[in-house]
Amino acid sequence: MAETKREIERKYEATADTRLPDLTRAAGVTSVTGEGVTELDAVYYDTPGLRLAADSLTLRRRTGGSDAGWHLKFPVAVGVRDELRAPLSEKLPRSLAGLLRSRVRHDEVVPVVRLRSSRDVRHLRDEDGTVLAEVSVDTVRADRLLGTSGATAAWTEIEVELADDADPAVLDAVEKRLRKAGIHPSDAPSKLARALHETGGGPAEKEAAAPDDGSAGAAVLAYAREQVDALVRLDPAVRRELPDAVHQMRVACRRLRSAFKTYRKVLDRDVTDPVGAELKWLAGELGHARDQEVLAARLSDALDALPRERLHGPVRGRLRRWDRARSAGARRRALDALDSPRHLALLDALDRLLADPSLRPGARKKATKVLPRAIRRDHGRLADRIGPALDLDPGHERDVALHEARKAAKRARYAADAAVPTLGKPAKRFSKRVKAVQSLLGDHQDAVVARAALRDLATEAETAGEPSFTWGVLHERQEAAAAASERELPGVWERAEAPEIRAALSR
Repeated sequence: MAETKREIERKYEATADTRLPDLTRAAGVTSVTGEGVTELDAVYYDTPGLRLAADSLTLRRRTGGSDAGWHLKFPVAVGVRDELRAPLSEKLPRSLAGLLRSRVRHDEVVPVVRLRSSRDVRHLRDEDGTVLAEVSVDTVRADRLLGTSGATAAWTEIEVELADDADPAVLDAVEKRLRKAGIHPSDAPSKLARALHETGGGPAEKEAAAPDDGSAGAAVLAYAREQVDALVRLDPAVRRELPDAVHQMRVACRRLRSAFKTYRKVLDRDVTDPVGAELKWLAGELGHARDQEVLAARLSDALDALPRERLHGPVRGRLRRWDRARSAGARRRALDALDSPRHLALLDALDRLLADPSLRPGARKKATKVLPRAIRRDHGRLADRIGPALDLDPGHERDVALHEARKAAKRARYAADAAVPTLGKPAKRFSKRVKAVQSLLGDHQDAVVARAALRDLATEAETAGEPSFTWGVLHERQEAAAAASERELPGVWERAEAPEIRAALSR
């Protein structure tokens, strides 16, 4: 994986005659040291349609300076980006190409703009000499390489970048001094954005979503579009192993698939069912990594909770080795799925579905009428599973039945979440009550899966001549946890099926 650096910076308008004020008067800054002038030459790449720029991503190949190489920047927040770096090479490194796949699709990236900058650098330091921020005055020339080829632009700007681990308050203090000197923030979020704008225009505006006319079709399509956007955005996050990325991408798959099923009176299932099957495939491939992550954390926490006298044998080492072996295979499977033509085909299919949706007559009806009926239908489906499951004796059949009820709870909750923009508080309240059921059933299922894993770990330990006592103790505790969930379920379900909760959706 490429080296990653969190970049926190602010840009300001300047001219060739602009002079920096005395920045030692900024709070926390004791001295300013000149670091010299560096000549930078960067070629920015994008698809012919500027797909990366449309999502505020920048990809460049830069020479000059201390960080020559390929740089890929992802927006995190206003003024905050993650910069991934790879060594200088003639072709785009594979480590970066994969991170662009969900946006680039079948296109190739080509040179779009060349920026040559003369960078005059100063370091702001505290009383110990520690660097707090870097201030650079950049004289920039932009040459358009694609589209309006030959167009040029030139400007001067000031860039203030926070040093690693420095207090962000430094940026506020510096900005205060700059504003007093008549230097104001730039309207352009990046050099590339400014270069595109001043040399012939940036990416075309994304096609506007259909206006919200209060119809069920508009409501469901808006929700579907949110989930598709999440799939595209989370693809590189999964590859980068960002926290919770696999889980969130899997949830987006499930939400989208559930919406297709729940709102079948709105979207034609002859069209959505094949896409839903592919979403199920992708969620399944991602699921191995997520399930292992959850299971390993549960078993590790359970070990931590045991008194020392119940830890017999090298249990922590065995758990770590078991987790590493399973996690590596699960992650490889998830990445193989993201790299597959099947995944690109799914993204393309989702784009086509949103661009030209196959709507049923129910799509033209008022969302306030169609959505509550669909939610109540899913709630009834959940009720049909909860009751029979609770009537079963404890054991394998009951475990399976409760797992099926958990799936129905997710679908009912997702149905309500999709309706929140339309129905407001009643849908939120319904979702909250059903989520409590889903969470409890999730804890139960996690305990069931953990027991199976503990039996395997006990067998492995015995085969290796190690004591299996601790694995047995943990198995007993997981069995008790599942039983506790089963005892709690009737009360939680009673709150979720309260008549007033369902009735409020129709008001």
